[in-house]
Amino acid sequence: MGFNEQLKKDFSTFTWVLIAVAIVLNIAIGQLVSLLKLPIFLDSIGTVLVGVVAGPWAGGLTGLFTNLIWGVISSPVAAAFAPVAMVIGIVAGLCARYGLFKNWWLAIVAGVIITVFNAIVAVPIRLYMFGGITGSGADFITAYMLALGKDLFGSVVVTVFTSNLLDKVVTAVLAWGVVKALPERTSARFPRLTATNP
Repeated sequence: MGFNEQLKKDFSTFTWVLIAVAIVLNIAIGQLVSLLKLPIFLDSIGTVLVGVVAGPWAGGLTGLFTNLIWGVISSPVAAAFAPVAMVIGIVAGLCARYGLFKNWWLAIVAGVIITVFNAIVAVPIRLYMFGGITGSGADFITAYMLALGKDLFGSVVVTVFTSNLLDKVVTAVLAWGVVKALPERTSARFPRLTATNP
């Protein structure tokens, strides 16, 4: 199947509806976590889910749209991290393509892989746009590392990786759980699920 044909198959009407629901889910959970100042984010559950069931491009668009819309509504910081959210969706979709959402422990591996790519994109944004501090609960880790005498770059790398590791592993396992719980009639609408939910 060619690339264009695969895109048409991935972006069905049902996929667009799923993307819209995932965006609302991401923003609602992310806003709650932000208000509670928790050291994790949980704002990419919808993005990962779409990446798993509808492919990397749909996942990437879900992440991108989530953060751009969230940025307009209430948090300019979220808009700045739109490239990070897009990468999360793309990597989740690629992990699913290679079978990393077939069971819970492979989903944990997928969460670690997503974290690595997340950090590669997030660290420069956090450093150069925000000076290492974004107002999230994870800033505590940066402050702690700086108090220990670590440099800003090292502190931000540790902050991004540690706060995102738990977050993305939990997110990936939750997405796997949702996929496993999908009724056959629903999962049949997403041809990519045959690779992730045999």
